[in-house]
Amino acid sequence: MNLVYALAIAAIVGTGVYLVLSRNVMRIILGVSLLSAGTNLLIFLAGGVQATLPPVIEQGSDMLRADSANPLPQALILTAIVIGFALVAFSAALALQLFRTGGTIDTRELTAAEDLGSPFEPKGASHG
Repeated sequence: MNLVYALAIAAIVGTGVYLVLSRNVMRIILGVSLLSAGTNLLIFLAGGVQATLPPVIEQGSDMLRADSANPLPQALILTAIVIGFALVAFSAALALQLFRTGGTIDTRELTAAEDLGSPFEPKGASHG
């Protein structure tokens, strides 16, 4: 069964890498989201999916039972989901602003940049 999970994770991560390498900003954002999901699934699989009991310490006990789920990967995944969602939301807002100002989301066409001048010359210096 772990082989099926590993193949599914490989497919998700492979698709994410393919999308990140594209020239469309929205595909790049979707690819980053898929990479995040693949990483979360990998952490979940590493934590073990065979546990039958929730990670709750019973009353009168000092530790989890041996057949309980490991709570650390679950906490890491929950945090990663929140961070991943924030990253995708921020990236989508940047892509929207990029489309509004540049008129495109194709990275090949985004060549215009503001000329800030030389960092080695003080502002207002003449080229004499």
